[in-house]
Amino acid sequence: MMPKNDTFFDLVCQVVRLIPEGRVTSYGAIGKYLGSVKSARMVGWALNKTHQIHPEVPAHRVVNRNGLLTGKYHFSIENPMAQRLKMEGIPIANNQVIDLDVYFWDPSIHLNLES
Repeated sequence: MMPKNDTFFDLVCQVVRLIPEGRVTSYGAIGKYLGSVKSARMVGWALNKTHQIHPEVPAHRVVNRNGLLTGKYHFSIENPMAQRLKMEGIPIANNQVIDLDVYFWDPSIHLNLES
């Protein structure tokens, strides 16, 4: 679990920065890992505020629970979410990750294993 003295926004950014290239997770999985099971929407709001943060927050690696690229509207025209994911080897069709279970990275599992 992440430190308790950081804000929810900080914690979301920390988790998203840990998502490996070529993997995706969901808003809900991040919320669950942070101890706030029903906070998927809050995770999305936090990610919407990360465009000018450095180091970069790879928000393109966060999709909805069905693999839909629901955050795609928050990316610039020059480098859309689908393009970034495809560059990382993640197959996308109709704005959705194909074979989500193959590419899904669950922070509750993976970060606890790394501790």
